[in-house]
Amino acid sequence: MNSAAIKTHLTSTPKNPKPLVLQGLHITCNVSFLFGRASTASSCRALVVKCNGNLSEPSENGGLKDALLGMVDRRVEELLNKEENRTLFAELEKATQRVEIAKRELAEFERREIEAKQMRDYIIQLETRASEIAESQKEIAEARAMVEEAERVLSAKIDALETGTESTEIDREEERLESAKAAVVSAMVGTVAGLPISLTRLSTTSQLILPLAITFISCALFGVTFRYAIRRDLDNIQLKTGTSAAFAFVKGLGTLAGGPPLEVEVGSFLVHALDGAVYVSENLFIFVSAAVALDFCFKMRLLSPFPMQKSV
Repeated sequence: MNSAAIKTHLTSTPKNPKPLVLQGLHITCNVSFLFGRASTASSCRALVVKCNGNLSEPSENGGLKDALLGMVDRRVEELLNKEENRTLFAELEKATQRVEIAKRELAEFERREIEAKQMRDYIIQLETRASEIAESQKEIAEARAMVEEAERVLSAKIDALETGTESTEIDREEERLESAKAAVVSAMVGTVAGLPISLTRLSTTSQLILPLAITFISCALFGVTFRYAIRRDLDNIQLKTGTSAAFAFVKGLGTLAGGPPLEVEVGSFLVHALDGAVYVSENLFIFVSAAVALDFCFKMRLLSPFPMQKSV
C-alpha cells in the first residue's frame, strides 16, 4: 500500500469532518481505515482514506494537499510495517480458524446428539416389541399346552371307543343294585333314628307299625334320591343339607295336614305353627341321620355314588 493508492480514495465530501488548523489555514479532514480479513497475516483488502480541505487561499491548496497525503502515506506504511500489527493479523486469522473449527465441532456434536436420540428411541421400540413378543410366546405356549391336553383326552376317548369300554360307561343293572343298597342303608338308619320319636308318642307295639313303616319307606326313597342328587359331588355340604331339608319339610307338613283342622283364630294358628315346627324338626333329624350314613358309605367305598365308573 503506497501514497498513490491512497490518493485514488480521496473524496471531497466527508461524513464526519474534523477541523484542523495549520499555519493559519482552516482544513477539514476525515481519514477512515477499513480493514478486512486478509488472505495472509500482513495484507489487507481495502484501505480507504478520505480527506477534505477548505483552504482560505486557493494558491496554497496543492501544496497542503500533497503534504497531507505524504503524512497519511507515511503513517499507513508505518502501521502496516509494524511487527505487532502483523502479529495481530495472524492471531485474528488463527482465531477465525478456531471459530470455524468450533462451529464444525458444534455441528458434529449436534448431529451425534440427534443420532443418539434416534438410537434411544429405536432401543425403546425394540424393548417394547421384545415384551410384546415375549407375551405372545407365552400365550402360544399356553395354547400349545391346551391343544396337547385336548389331544390326549381325545386320544383316550378314541382308544376307549375302539376297545368298546368307555371309562364312564354306566351299567344300568349295577346302578339299580347300588341304588337299592343306598335305599336299604337310608331306610334302616332313618327308622332307627325315628324310633325314639315314635316311642314318645305311642305306647303299644301295634301303634308303632304304621309310623315306622312310613319312616322306612320315606327314608328308602330319600336314599335313592340322595344318591342321584349328590352324584360324585361328595363335598358339597349345601346340596346334602338341602336334600335332607326338602324331605323333612314335605314329610313334616304332611304330618301336620293329617292333624286337626286349622280354625280362624290366633290360638289355632299358634298351635299349628308349633306343631309344624316340631314335625319338621323331627323329620329333619331323621333324614339328616340317613344322609350322614349314606355319605359315610360313599366315602368308605361301601357304596358307589352315581354314576359308577369302571377302569379301562
